[in-house]
Amino acid sequence: MFRWLLVVFLALLLINSVTPWLQKLGFGRLPGDIRFRLFGREIFIPLTSTIILSVVCALIAKVI
Repeated sequence: MFRWLLVVFLALLLINSVTPWLQKLGFGRLPGDIRFRLFGREIFIPLTSTIILSVVCALIAKVI
């Protein structure tokens, strides 16, 4: 259980550090990424970006 917690923590840390670079490439602004304002708060749901990144990670995992 501790190993999974460590893996999730490291993955979130990696994603957080790579996010500005991915935004420069256009992730977060793809068709299918939903961004709307509700009660003065901006809500962002990155559906397409998540699917693309999942496929890329799966391909990398398959190669390794």
